[in-house]
Amino acid sequence: MKDMIGYCGLDCEKCDAYLATIHNDQALREKTAKKWSEMNHVEILPEYINCEGCRVNGVKTYFCEQMCEIRKCASAKGFTTCGDCAEHESCGTLAMITAHCPDAVENLKG
Repeated sequence: MKDMIGYCGLDCEKCDAYLATIHNDQALREKTAKKWSEMNHVEILPEYINCEGCRVNGVKTYFCEQMCEIRKCASAKGFTTCGDCAEHESCGTLAMITAHCPDAVENLKG
């Protein structure tokens, strides 16, 4: 499995935070901060939009590093991704992602 697939199955290389970081794209940071603020009903500032990938060394968004229950769980269990977990298909926490992103489900099979 490629390193840029997050614990949840999302492809970090397609994430706007990752793209803004690797391209140092301030306009994309601002657009992403606005979108994520509206989606999450909390203020997210453009300077928070920096991430080099969920499972690789480097900077991560505050949510991904400190608050993501999926990342915390898989990391604590020593899994490469949630796809390694026997309970991933029935996991309510993971379903927050997989219910809306069929690509994540496919990535976890990979």
